[in-house]
Amino acid sequence: MENYTLDEKDLAILRLLQKDAKLSVRDLSGRINLSSTPTHERIKRMEKLGIIKGYTAVLDRKKVDKGMMVICMIALNAHNKKTASKFIEEVSKLNEVVEFYNISGDFDFMLKILAPNMDVFHDFFVNQLSEIEGIGQTKSIFVMNSIKESSQIIY
Repeated sequence: MENYTLDEKDLAILRLLQKDAKLSVRDLSGRINLSSTPTHERIKRMEKLGIIKGYTAVLDRKKVDKGMMVICMIALNAHNKKTASKFIEEVSKLNEVVEFYNISGDFDFMLKILAPNMDVFHDFFVNQLSEIEGIGQTKSIFVMNSIKESSQIIY
């Protein structure tokens, strides 16, 4: 199963599910011209293989009081496995951090942080994030407007 190659039917299923994960197997099978049982089997196989990691609702962050988005770049003060592991462990616990990447360049990590407003972000930054051991330098970039946001990776 590890060497499983996605075919055009699998890709069609993934394209449709990315746009609307609430589609029934019956609706999916009709759109890809395949009967329900093989469509269901393909979905289950892709779930088992971890190709489909889960299903979720896409929320409007402004309507759920998370209107402020901040991209925070962080450079560690020491570049060793222990410092990085501890930093990753601590940041992973923070609910305000919705995306977290290890990057190359002048900074080691990039965080996408959501907050209701500047006061809440400031409190989070001062009392939680900056208290984590190992941080050497930070740079916060405040997003003024989202031009494109997508979770679609199969086109």
